[in-house]
Amino acid sequence: MRTETFAVPGATLYYEVRGSGPVLLLLPGSGGDAGIFDPIADTLAQHFTVVAADPRGYSRSVLDDPEPVDQRVEVFSDDAHRLLEHLTPAGEYAYVAGISGGAVVALDLLARHPERLRLVLAHEPPCFAILPDADAHRAMVEEVVELFYEQGPAAAGGRFMQAVGVTSKPLPDPAEVPSRTAEMLGRLMANTQVMFAHELRQITAYRPDTTALAAVRDRLVLAAGRETRGQLPYRTAETIASQLQHPLVEFPGGHSGVRETPTEFARTLLETLTASVTATDR
Repeated sequence: MRTETFAVPGATLYYEVRGSGPVLLLLPGSGGDAGIFDPIADTLAQHFTVVAADPRGYSRSVLDDPEPVDQRVEVFSDDAHRLLEHLTPAGEYAYVAGISGGAVVALDLLARHPERLRLVLAHEPPCFAILPDADAHRAMVEEVVELFYEQGPAAAGGRFMQAVGVTSKPLPDPAEVPSRTAEMLGRLMANTQVMFAHELRQITAYRPDTTALAAVRDRLVLAAGRETRGQLPYRTAETIASQLQHPLVEFPGGHSGVRETPTEFARTLLETLTASVTATDR
């Protein structure tokens, strides 16, 4: 693995690169960074040049202006587009896989910058604004943000997880994991401050451009975890799939499949991506 930085308007992105082959950009969920993909990156790197980046304003991707600002989906996807243009050889196509908030960014990236994208996978994008009961979810998000300011990220995170119906295993004790993982856990804890204050509203209020996506739906895979059927993140993926008249692909595990069922998640992701590579070669 090698680490690099790349300047974009208003920020400097940190990213990690493994493997060789077509470029595969991994986009983490809100508050996450490149390190969350450690459990699956080496498997994917056997077939792809795997790029995992810290989103601007998080972890090691620093803003030019140190004052935090409200994050915008369009800015995140522009960053991803610029990074892909920087890393993808001329005449070649790239692949993208986003989870949770990163899946929202992936949808925007495909809608606005489809030119050099071969396949984009969006796993459980939490864009609640597209649901029939969107008003209730918007009120819930406001309650969570207020709780963050009043009682801190732990209380806000607990309320959010309860509201969306997602259950996940607790994060490991930093004292019981390798130093790289412990360092990542420390970064993620710090990132929650920015996520609740400056991103949660924007990510959950995002409405995908279904007209633009319909034109390139042959390059889109909408995915959801088997263990989250009926829960809010599953419903959003299911709703977008229905709007696009496009299949929904179930992945092993739940919303945090990358962390909780990494072997199975990586296998399914690899099968999905390599099937596209094989189809393209025919």
